[in-house]
Amino acid sequence: MPKKKISSLEEFFDFADSCRESLSRKRQSQEIHVCTGGGCIASGSLETAAAFEAAVKQAGSDITVKQTGCMGPCSKGPVVRVMPANTLYEGITKDRAETIFRQHLQEGTVVAEWAQKDQATGEPTAEDTQSSFFAPQRLITLRNSGNIDPLNIEEYLASEGYQALAKVLKEMSPEDVISEMEVSGLRGRGGAGFPTWLKWKFTSQAEAKTKYVLCNADEGDPGAFMDRSVLEGDPHSIIEGMAIAAYTVGASQGYVYVRAEYPLAIARLQKAIEQARAMGLLGKPVLGTRFSFDLEIRMGSGAFVCGEETALINSIEGKRGEPRPRPPFPAQKGLWDKPTLLNNVETYANVAPIIRDGAGKYASVGTDTSKGTKVFALAGSINNTGLVEVPIGTPLGDLIYDVGGGVLNGRAFKAAQIGGPSGGCIPKQHLSVPLDYGSLEKLGSIMGSGGMIVMDDTSCMVDVARYFLEFVQEESCGKCAPCRVGTKRMLETLDRICEGEGKEGDIELLEQLGAMVKDTSLCGLGQTAPNPVLSTIRHFREEYESHIRDRHCDAGICAGLVRASCQSACPANVDIPGFVALVAEGRYAEALKLHRERNPFAAVCARVCFHTCEDKCQRIGMDDSVAVRGIKRFLVDQEITIQVPKVLQSD
Repeated sequence: MPKKKISSLEEFFDFADSCRESLSRKRQSQEIHVCTGGGCIASGSLETAAAFEAAVKQAGSDITVKQTGCMGPCSKGPVVRVMPANTLYEGITKDRAETIFRQHLQEGTVVAEWAQKDQATGEPTAEDTQSSFFAPQRLITLRNSGNIDPLNIEEYLASEGYQALAKVLKEMSPEDVISEMEVSGLRGRGGAGFPTWLKWKFTSQAEAKTKYVLCNADEGDPGAFMDRSVLEGDPHSIIEGMAIAAYTVGASQGYVYVRAEYPLAIARLQKAIEQARAMGLLGKPVLGTRFSFDLEIRMGSGAFVCGEETALINSIEGKRGEPRPRPPFPAQKGLWDKPTLLNNVETYANVAPIIRDGAGKYASVGTDTSKGTKVFALAGSINNTGLVEVPIGTPLGDLIYDVGGGVLNGRAFKAAQIGGPSGGCIPKQHLSVPLDYGSLEKLGSIMGSGGMIVMDDTSCMVDVARYFLEFVQEESCGKCAPCRVGTKRMLETLDRICEGEGKEGDIELLEQLGAMVKDTSLCGLGQTAPNPVLSTIRHFREEYESHIRDRHCDAGICAGLVRASCQSACPANVDIPGFVALVAEGRYAEALKLHRERNPFAAVCARVCFHTCEDKCQRIGMDDSVAVRGIKRFLVDQEITIQVPKVLQSD
């Protein structure tokens, strides 16, 4: 930090140059980057960082140990990157830190056992950028996360930070900024995909002495952690983007609305705000110019509906978090009835690169109608759970199988829920769909904020629809009847279907209710609430029909339709009296004998059966050696020649 507040643009450029020179010298020497994003901290990364620091101190080395934000492969944490070799290590607990330090940093030998492996070859990658996880990615939003210390403003400055703000203040008018944003093609990353430049233009044209700029960091989708990771790993990028927006629309005050469940993100953002204010990048004036702007944090209590812009505004004002009728829109009448600009975290994080490097460069990435990149939080049944950023238009299959490493445990892909509770399910026949706004909308889904939950063939899509609908029904503020009542009636219908009490006409009823809720609800929560139900009916209608007509759940998930997972998994739907009871009592040999003696489809089953019932058995596990050996002895004693179930092959 400079000894005093920077009071001119010339002074800022000089100080930023000195920061870049200092960081350049550091990057030529060895550094240890330890991920201290929320996921890795939960895995023990703070202890790992402390172990590295102890090893460095004991060796009398000048190697820097840096705590950074999220690096991406969250499921493999704690994650460590050794620089300048750019080698990524996974699962580095405190006990492994000393080995990495000794072998890699002192002896110059990569520890292959813990180095990131290429998904295709299984071989460790010399540089993480060469791996199948990182190679397809294009980092713009996540450009600094994992590379800089989020608590050190000088490292942000050394990485071209606040250069865009200085450029705007020095040589651009608000109209110039809006024109540049229009050329970039940036669309809002919060869900609706509204053109960013147009929202900025509307707010700038509103006549008022007082205007506000808001950041929506109320990330509430199940399985989503994109905004949280950006705030934890690169908080200054949000401050810079909001300051540029404030200059453009004529605002002097901004608020970041963050859910209280993100204490680490809040702490790092607050520290960044204090640093920016002390340096003269926030406050009155900014860098000695005629522009003034300051920021404050407002914490939300976790209401999902407060992700809707007008409900968020109500919450900041201290009112009940529920949406307002529109028009008027926030650009005309928002926070405290003043013109208000609201974008989400990822949108603001894209602003500085657009202004600094030029809109044309940004627009060269993505598709004709959807420019730039998109951050996705990969979760669910996928090998590489974590945070990724790919060009918009990347095929869904490439994201899941190349970057994501494929479906967990080698199971078959069934669907991906994109866009959270407001999104829809994309089935396997559409794995080639490009991830852009228009293509996803055609399939009954949305880009949303970027949450993606991957499901394998053990998922019941009716139950999935019920889960997401239950979430939005509970989170409904209740202000409008279509959302309050319509989602409840839909949920009651889904509950009946999953409990084995579905009836003919229920599917059509769900479609009618869904269309009504979409068309008549007050805000985006209600208007998108039926998406998971309507998309699963569209792509998995046969599962709804099986639940209703056959009283059968293929996945064995819906308790009201399943007496035992093994029985539900039988392709012939064989129902032998007494079989389930014997299994429940642990009398496996007798159960198999009963199945053999009383199977009404013995001739057919002998030809097609692969014993999926044993694979689904919840009482026979790989470690249940007594039961496994007992069944194998029974098979040998009875001279039963059948294909040995997978559960028995390991013993």
